[in-house]
Amino acid sequence: MIHYIKGVFKGAYYSSLGLRYAASQERAFKTELFLSIFIIPAAFYFGDGFLEQSILFMSWFLVPIVELLNSAVETVVDRIGTEYNELSGRAKDLASAGVFLCVVLFLIIWGMKLFYYFSA
Repeated sequence: MIHYIKGVFKGAYYSSLGLRYAASQERAFKTELFLSIFIIPAAFYFGDGFLEQSILFMSWFLVPIVELLNSAVETVVDRIGTEYNELSGRAKDLASAGVFLCVVLFLIIWGMKLFYYFSA
């Protein structure tokens, strides 16, 4: 049992290292953290009740999560080599597409909510 608890703390420690690195070195993640200062409070302001607030919040929270995964893919691909490789490029493009789709999802959800909010 103690072994599992130590594992949880060790995992949390390594996760915090990743978050600190991303917050200090990854431009896109830093931008998303900055935008969170405005978007998260707006989710609670514009959301009508727990469910809407949760959807607005989660639609944004997915963006930095997928950004972290995108950065991880890019880091691994760059470690393998700097010369052009079609599969490496495809892996980076696919990871970037994941971030793009999260941003589109965020814009659709927030666009619909703000449309109904201001047209009522």
